[in-house]
Amino acid sequence: MLQTASNHLVVIIAVAGCGAAAIIDLRTRRVPNALTFSLAVAGLALAATGMGRLGLVAALGGALVGLLLMLPGHLFGATGGGDVKLFAAAGTLLGPSDMVLAFIATAIAGGVLALVVAARRGRLEHTCGATARLIASRGANTSQIESTQSNNRFAYAPAIAFGVSLVAFGW
Repeated sequence: MLQTASNHLVVIIAVAGCGAAAIIDLRTRRVPNALTFSLAVAGLALAATGMGRLGLVAALGGALVGLLLMLPGHLFGATGGGDVKLFAAAGTLLGPSDMVLAFIATAIAGGVLALVVAARRGRLEHTCGATARLIASRGANTSQIESTQSNNRFAYAPAIAFGVSLVAFGW
């Protein structure tokens, strides 16, 4: 019974925290530090008190894995710092192995979201071409893609919310 209650609590916190981040990111293009900090504290508190699905070491490991998986994307300009912090904070609730699954689900959702955004902006062909050139050049054209004039930025927290929620629910 306690295990089921703790799973429900983890799902509620993960979905609510990441869902709130997605809504805020869509509206402001920012993920507030107060939100990511609160999510991380909640995950660590659940772990420390035994009310979550993880122990404290696994919660810290989940945060580290989340950070390490998202940081390269931030360093290359593909995601914002708030996205990295949000994903790491979610790791305190899911743990290391589930963060790998959440990352895969997030990446797929992010790819679909990128295609939808590009299509809505009338830039699908250009975006696909630039992506192909990015891969072929091994990142040599990153500055062109990161340019503020290229109109290719979009809120990524919805993709994170999808990936984290999917894994939190156990799918």
